[in-house]
Amino acid sequence: MNHTFSIVEYQPEYQPYFEKFNKAWLEEYFTIEPIDHWVLENPEEAILKEGGRILFVCHNGSIIGTVALKLVEPGIYEMTKMAVDKAARGVGAGKLLCKTAIEKARELNAEKLILYSHTSLESAIAIYNKLGFEEIELDKGKYVRADIKMELPLN
Repeated sequence: MNHTFSIVEYQPEYQPYFEKFNKAWLEEYFTIEPIDHWVLENPEEAILKEGGRILFVCHNGSIIGTVALKLVEPGIYEMTKMAVDKAARGVGAGKLLCKTAIEKARELNAEKLILYSHTSLESAIAIYNKLGFEEIELDKGKYVRADIKMELPLN
């Protein structure tokens, strides 16, 4: 199977994809927390205003997935809000988004990338492990659904 992907950066007209893919994923596996509503409905203020980035993967001209890099503090970004349209899962879009987010974090001079996830999401955790993320101590309270925190040193 031939998959032609391209990566594009956030444009205001892409916000509905960012919201739709993430809400669908959250509703499928967990529940949407108040912070999720705010970030997904206001990504320019929640992520971009502080120096973060939002990336999208396109396949044959259609946006099928997204990931965000949120600036936590100078040198540290959180890879967050990664979601792929359910109809497009399994074609490698998630792994491509992950790799691209890592490259973008390096371009932004990040020293490390962190993420929060849940161990029940085995395929996502497997991707993170393959890309070099390692489990670190979880700071409680960040997200109700998170039971694992991982980091990737970038220098």
